[in-house]
Amino acid sequence: MPKQFNKATEALKIGYVLFVLGFAFLPLFVMIVVSFKSNQQYQQNPFFFDPISDWHWENWSIAYDMVSSMIWNSVFVSVLSTLTTISMVLLSAYALARYRFPGRNVIYYLIIASMFLPGTAATLVTVFNLLKNMGLINSLWALILMGTNAGQIAGIFLIKQFIEDIPGSLFEAAQMDGAGHIQQIINIVIPMSIPVISICMITDFLGTWNNVMLPLIVLRDQELLTIPVGLMRLEGEYVKQYGQMMAGYAISSIPLIILFIFSMKTFVKGLAHGAVKG
Repeated sequence: MPKQFNKATEALKIGYVLFVLGFAFLPLFVMIVVSFKSNQQYQQNPFFFDPISDWHWENWSIAYDMVSSMIWNSVFVSVLSTLTTISMVLLSAYALARYRFPGRNVIYYLIIASMFLPGTAATLVTVFNLLKNMGLINSLWALILMGTNAGQIAGIFLIKQFIEDIPGSLFEAAQMDGAGHIQQIINIVIPMSIPVISICMITDFLGTWNNVMLPLIVLRDQELLTIPVGLMRLEGEYVKQYGQMMAGYAISSIPLIILFIFSMKTFVKGLAHGAVKG
């Protein structure tokens, strides 16, 4: 009886996992299916592939022409914003973790308290006026600036804890060898904090990549649009070509798939490391 019960339990677990995976991958499957169809084929058979001879491969080339500039805009904004954010976070967290100076705790708690301030949606008018006065309307640099500002608080909070747990003897030995602050960050902090740094970088990248509200009000020119806003505008223009739209969605997801493939191991390692430390 226990053996049969264990088998039933395992079967139930496997069935549940397959159920969840089915719901997770069903939209992806339908997207790929529709990307090879014309509107007429989509209306007749929206959920399954037609014969290969009836596939509309041109949907993908047309879609690439539509979204390629948007992808590069999003990559440029997300990568530069993430690198700038993590650079500033490392410097701030290092100073707060390693040195005792008057007002240190006040500064740290003020940074943490700013997490409770309203986000972009609540301060939209103020942010727009600020960017307008800075001459950054219709500029990708506005997105980079705001993305850098948005990702620092959580990063400082996480990385500071990791730096405080690094043995002080390592920093003392580096100082005896003549290493300055930047050298200590590069040679000690970064190698020993890779898991948490990777978490911060991935979340910052995804947050900037998926940002819709700010690009929607800041960007005007079609050639400056990022992926979320560009795809949203494509849906509302003229007659919807569902095959081309789905191909565009599929192409625009490729950078995130690449990010997932190359960073997920480090991301999971960082989460596990944080759980063990906690």
